[in-house]
Amino acid sequence: MASNRIYEDLFLILRRAKWILFLVKILFIFLILSFWKIQILDHEKYWQKSEANRMREIALPSQRGLILDRNGKILADNKGSFKASIIRENCKDFDKSCRRISRLLKMDESVLRERVKKYESLPSFKPIVVKENLSLEEVVRVEARKLEFPELILQTEPKRFYPFGNVAAHVIGYIQELSPQDIENGLYEKKRLGDMVGKSGIEKEHESTLTGKDGQLIEIVDSLGRNQGEVSRREPEKGKDLTLTLDFTLQKKAEELLEGKEGAIIVLDPRTGEVLALASYPTYDPNKFINRFTSEEWLGLVNSPAFPLENRAIRGLYSPASVFKLTMALGALDLGLINDRTSFFCSGKIRIYGKLLNCWKESGHGLMDLYNGIRNSCNIYFYQLGKMMDIEDISRYAELLGFGKKTGIDIAGEKEGLVPNRAWKEKVKNEPWQPGETISVSIGQGPLLVTPIQVAAHTGLIANRGRRVNLHLLKSLSRQMEESRSQAYDSENDKVKISLSNFEKVIRGMWESANREGTGRAAKVDGFDVCGKTGSTQIMSQEKIEQIREMGKEVRTHSWFTGFASKDNPEVVVTVLVEYGGMGGAIAAPIARQLFELYRENYDRQKSSR
Repeated sequence: MASNRIYEDLFLILRRAKWILFLVKILFIFLILSFWKIQILDHEKYWQKSEANRMREIALPSQRGLILDRNGKILADNKGSFKASIIRENCKDFDKSCRRISRLLKMDESVLRERVKKYESLPSFKPIVVKENLSLEEVVRVEARKLEFPELILQTEPKRFYPFGNVAAHVIGYIQELSPQDIENGLYEKKRLGDMVGKSGIEKEHESTLTGKDGQLIEIVDSLGRNQGEVSRREPEKGKDLTLTLDFTLQKKAEELLEGKEGAIIVLDPRTGEVLALASYPTYDPNKFINRFTSEEWLGLVNSPAFPLENRAIRGLYSPASVFKLTMALGALDLGLINDRTSFFCSGKIRIYGKLLNCWKESGHGLMDLYNGIRNSCNIYFYQLGKMMDIEDISRYAELLGFGKKTGIDIAGEKEGLVPNRAWKEKVKNEPWQPGETISVSIGQGPLLVTPIQVAAHTGLIANRGRRVNLHLLKSLSRQMEESRSQAYDSENDKVKISLSNFEKVIRGMWESANREGTGRAAKVDGFDVCGKTGSTQIMSQEKIEQIREMGKEVRTHSWFTGFASKDNPEVVVTVLVEYGGMGGAIAAPIARQLFELYRENYDRQKSSR
């Protein structure tokens, strides 16, 4: 009995011992796997953490390249700036740190927290910028209390600065902080969260050229994150400078002339395609984008009813109105439907396809030939051309002369416009084209849509007697950039196949418009032989116009003028659009005259000084 009891007791002990041994083995295997994971799989992670405890890597931002006008005036510059950044790893109590730092920097605590939250995906030892553009007083305050705030560090960085504010804003563009979505979408390679990149205009188009190469500072820090000395430093490399074709004086004047209005102005050299001024109004100050403003500020700008961010010069779509009569004249001449002496009588109204149509001059112009038709912008004359021409012919000449496609200017966002034809209407509206619609298109109305830059290019083509040039804003192009830059037209097709004599006839009509009491007479500059064409876009139905008039209100049209000078030696093209400005001859033409005068004054002075 006793031996049996001893055996039973040993069996119980052995059974428990086996279970203990099994648990010990499991624990030992778990420890081995844990050590293996830490030392092998997560080696890099823990090595970086250990290094971060004694080493701190800080990026040294590079300066962006300067953007200059054609005469060397700096349009986009850089200036030194201080910023305060928080290192979360050094925060003993994050909430307490936020409260103390917000008081020290005199900023709203919620703004600070929002900033940190935006970059919470970054490693905790990486600095997060909480306030920029610190004043000297703020810098001194932070520096004096750095021992109390080991989680707060001061950093210097070059900040983009636009010395002339909104001048040429739509051309230069703006830079803005990269968003997490930009990073996730892979839109910017080799960029980090928080980097500033070009988001529009030249800043965006030539981001890779303007961006330099960041430097790197590795410093030793103590357990509180305080700097104990540098280990290594690689200095940043500045980006390349860019020179634009813009003339600052012309650009500034164009924007001043548009102030308080909505519209666009383009001034270009038809010989080279260099854009001397490209203004869009309302505009904005690109300096506002640099300081990482809040989402509310951004939405306020984006949702503004004035659309200040919209570049109307390349993206605004408008009916060309009587400016399109130049295209009609060239097409009719080339088809042999008319010659310069073909005449039509204007009594102020005409019935075509059963509809009574009016000329802009109620009493009529009398007998009109081509030159007088252009000089007086006679609707009846061009209604007759519209009756003689098919919409397919009109569409073909419009596209041949630069409408319905991008000009190829080297800035993103340009729109194509619309040149209607039968196929377009059947596709879009599932309806056949009506002859009456051709009559509307013949005076630049109906579904025909163009951009101001297309009108300027079209005018330059006429000034050049059919020779195309590529419009561009960048003057200093490297060989590689020149080769890669997309061309608007094929080199074999740089000349429009319309006879020189037909261009001369249309140009004579444009010259008479400005110099012989035509609709463009307000653009006349003595001794400069300005050639021009006005336009007034009807932006509502005749029925609506009558209703507005009955209410005693003024009906205003979009106001156009486009022209060049001089007649026999074209140097400059000026195109003006003022939305809801009124008659082109009364509003747009005087604006153009001031730009012709300024151009002549400046460039005559340059010629005389050579």
